Formats: sequence, C-alpha cells, structure tokens
Amino acid sequence: MLLATICAVAVATIYLAQPVLAQIGRDMGVPEADLGWIVTAGHVGYLLGLTLLVPLGDLVDRRTLIVGHLVLTAIGMAVAAVAPRFWMLLAGLAVAGLFAVVVQTTVAFAADLSTHADRGRTLGIVTSGVIIGILGSRVLAGGLAAIWGWRSVYVAIGVVLLALSALVLKVLPADRRSPSASYRDALGSFGRLFRERIFVSRGLIAFFLFASFGTLWSGLSLPLAAQPWHLSTAQIGLFGIAGLAGALGAARAGRWADAGRARGVTGIALVLLIVSWSASGQATWSLWLCIAGVIILDFAVQAVHVSNQHLLTAAYRHQKSSAIGGYTLFYSLGSALGATATTAVYATAGWAGCAILGATFALCALLVWAAGHRGVARGGDVDSWARSGRPMARR
Repeated sequence: MLLATICAVAVATIYLAQPVLAQIGRDMGVPEADLGWIVTAGHVGYLLGLTLLVPLGDLVDRRTLIVGHLVLTAIGMAVAAVAPRFWMLLAGLAVAGLFAVVVQTTVAFAADLSTHADRGRTLGIVTSGVIIGILGSRVLAGGLAAIWGWRSVYVAIGVVLLALSALVLKVLPADRRSPSASYRDALGSFGRLFRERIFVSRGLIAFFLFASFGTLWSGLSLPLAAQPWHLSTAQIGLFGIAGLAGALGAARAGRWADAGRARGVTGIALVLLIVSWSASGQATWSLWLCIAGVIILDFAVQAVHVSNQHLLTAAYRHQKSSAIGGYTLFYSLGSALGATATTAVYATAGWAGCAILGATFALCALLVWAAGHRGVARGGDVDSWARSGRPMARR
C-alpha cells in the first residue's frame, strides 16, 4: 500500500494543474492560449526522466533512489507553489515531472520485492495507485483550490511527498547491489529493448490502449458540458469516480496473470474496451450508458496494463526499471495522441466521431495482440513461461 500511495501521489503531480488552469491564468495574468504550457511542462520533464533517470533503477539501491526522487519532486512542487513569475512556475513543474518517474522505479521495486507467485497481485495493487493518482488528482486539486487557492494544491502535495520519503526509509528494505554495468551501458540496454519482440508488442498494445483511454478522458467533458446536460465542472468531475471503480475492479487481473492467463485476459479486456465505446458513445442522450461505458473502459485498460507489466517484469528480471520505463514511453505517447486527436475530431464530427476514434484505437490494440508474440522460452507460450519463472530466451 505504501508503494501504491507513492505511485498515486507522484503521478498526481503531473495532472494537478488541469482543473485549476483558469485560476492560475487569472492570478498570474497568463493569456488563455498559453495555459497549455503548464500541463506540457510536467509532461516534458516526465518524458526526459523516463529516458535518462529510470535506467538508474537497474544500477543503484532503489530505496535510496525513490527517496531522492520524492524529495526532488517535492522541491519542484515548492518552486511551483511560490513562483512569482510564469517561467518559474513552468520550471518547478518541469522539475517535478522529471523526478515523478519515481513511479516506474517504484513499480519495478514492487516486482522485485514480490514472490514470483504473487507478482501479478502486487503489480495490480501498485498500479491501481497510478489510476487513483490520475483520476483523483482532479478532485483533490479542485477542492483545495476552491478553499485556499491553487498554490495550496502544490504545497499540500509537496508535504505529502516529503512524508512519503521518510516512510520509505523507515519501512522499505535496502536494495544494495553491486552493478556490473555503467550508466552508459544501462542506457544502451534501454535502447536495445526497442528491438525485442515481446517488449515492442506489449508496448504497441499499451500505445493504442492509452490512446483510447486518452480519447475518453480528454473529450468526455465536451458532450457533458453541452446540450442537453450543461453539467458543471464539479459534476463532470464525479465521472472520475465511475472510472476509479472500474480501474480498481481490475486489480484482480494481477491474480489472473499469476495464474498464467495474462494473454487471454489481454484479449478479453481489449474486446471489452471496444464494447465500452458503444455505451460511452451515447453520452449525448444517456448518462447511465455513459457511466457504464466509463466503468467498463477503465476496467479493461487497467486489466491490460497490469497484464503487460506482469509479463515485462518477468521477461526482463535484470532490467525491470528500464523495461517499465520504456513501456511507459509507449503509453505516454498514446495518451498524448488520444488527447490531441479527440478535440480535433470533436470539432468536426462531434462525440460520435470521438467514440469511433476511441473504438478504432482499441481495435488496433486488439489486432496487435492477435498478431502478437508467442515468445517461446524453451517450450511453451508466453503465459506458461512467465508462470514458470524460467529465464526467457531473448527474441
């Protein structure tokens, strides 16, 4: 639960600004057209961290690394909280985003601390923290900003990050290792992952999976705020609770992966993802169908996400941090694609067009899965090999 909380709080630092952009703009005198840079700064820092910092998790004590990254993320939050100028706010958010990749180091450490038989269950719980952070950050930021202003959001998260760093030192075991490779070698190994079939296959599934996820959560507010609903920002935010329920329900997917059913779970969940769009696509006339679609979509996304990470951490036992970091690059780019494409499609084809777009992304993920790897490791398919715990024959 500590590791899940770290993931939730760290990933929240990237999404906290979304519900308070207008308030920041009024307070700092930032034109509406430039407000997008507030969100972009955190994401740019995060992408740099995935490439440059995550491979360190394969070389040094992960407990020390997690503590350092939590403290540095808190410093970024502090800079953002007191920033008198717009550029300083952006710098603070970029620093926080850079070290928020503690999420990937934490997931890799969780996989290492688990027994082989319980790895999927552990990953299911820990990665649920990520979904809680993404969806819950909007509710938290909106509530705090309404009472004490937008700066209080960053102060509160900074304090929580420092408290978590102290808990990590007290609760988690040391992860002392004598690395046989240099940082340069780790970066080289990180790059070579993108030539391996199982990694690229699961990465592409994640790319299209989170493109579909981004399509829903970046565009859903548009039909809900329009006729006939005219919902307020607070009312629209409540749909995040439905998504949270679906995502948490999929924590069971970790147990299915432990039982050797990760491949089958992936296929079934991707079919559910496509079906979910037939319900959420009706948001213009039925809120209940929309809510059902949101629950199913988030269940499917989390089930596939946990299954992917279970297979990758089993496949790359000595490169867990790099594998998780590289995998995150795929789904970050997918989320960005979904968010960018949604607004453009909505302007020309409305919410029905967005539903078709989201379902198309889901179909692409299903096709990648169908064409996917049956990575053989001395006999047997991927699931049988992952369940056995034997080393993988690289392909």
